[in-house]
Amino acid sequence: MTPPRGGRPSGGKGGAPKGGGPKGKGRSGPPSSNRGGPSRSGGSTESDRARKPGAGAGGGRRGGGGGGRNPLTQMGPQGKAPRASARTGLGGEQVEGRQAVRELLLANRRDTREIWLAQDLDPAPVLDDIRELAAEARVVVKEVGRGKLDAAARTDAPQGIIAFAKPLPEAELEELIARRSGKPAPFLLCSDGITDPGNLGALLRSAECAGVTGVVLPQHRAVHITPTVAKAAAGAVEHLPMATVGGMPTAIKTMKDAGIWVVGLDERADKTLWDLTMDDAPVALVLGAEGPGLSRLVRERCDELVSIPMRGRVASLNVGTAGSLACFEIARARRQR
Repeated sequence: MTPPRGGRPSGGKGGAPKGGGPKGKGRSGPPSSNRGGPSRSGGSTESDRARKPGAGAGGGRRGGGGGGRNPLTQMGPQGKAPRASARTGLGGEQVEGRQAVRELLLANRRDTREIWLAQDLDPAPVLDDIRELAAEARVVVKEVGRGKLDAAARTDAPQGIIAFAKPLPEAELEELIARRSGKPAPFLLCSDGITDPGNLGALLRSAECAGVTGVVLPQHRAVHITPTVAKAAAGAVEHLPMATVGGMPTAIKTMKDAGIWVVGLDERADKTLWDLTMDDAPVALVLGAEGPGLSRLVRERCDELVSIPMRGRVASLNVGTAGSLACFEIARARRQR
């Protein structure tokens, strides 16, 4: 179906999409998101770690946490990881992995206060880049023992590097949906409750590569930018404007009122992703949570519901893979026009 210029097609009906995410265990501490529910294919998703009582979605222990506490608000004793403050915003204060840290410095969207490098690292071009970029930005680089660095890490493989930065800047939804002269029409990615950090990170990486111009995340019951998300995204979080909203159904109404064509990915939809045709109208792709898929109100408010044609015996994809396919298919359809 082709959305009319300046308008939107009527929505379809469908059920919840399948999904399930890869396990994304952290080394220690409470999870950075809720535990994902079982997928329809019998799999399950898991957050960074089993949650401690009282931990919220996106929480984390000292020194990390997407939507978590800022490790830069107070500095701990000499040689200790920076102390954290109350949880606010998108998170992203602890960045692990070489590519993620490199992009953090290249993007220069937020202050980086300190970088830890393991003392036993072999020389590598990317490490030389990080040291040069840190020197240009006057960021302190400390070499610490491998055991100390691994103890502070919140991912399974920090690659011998951790950066402590200010939280990611948060955009307003109105900024993401505004059309600007000389700029591409908005292409938004919306999470209707994705809880697995590995899924969200992989999805954000693909979304940035496909030309997504902004991301919309729910404030509650969804993962934000944990260390696992940032590492899986390989630096994409530094280049994607992101907004958090109180409720996705209300946000969808706001987008539609602004002329955004809202497409929901739903496994039971009669139309497939390959049937989409569109002009250069602004579009928002909505993805449901692992297991439950799109919520009822979100399905009802989407202009169009589409599914991914499945040809194999395993009739499900996790939300990270499904969303990546959808992002590039929408990008292809827009480019053809």
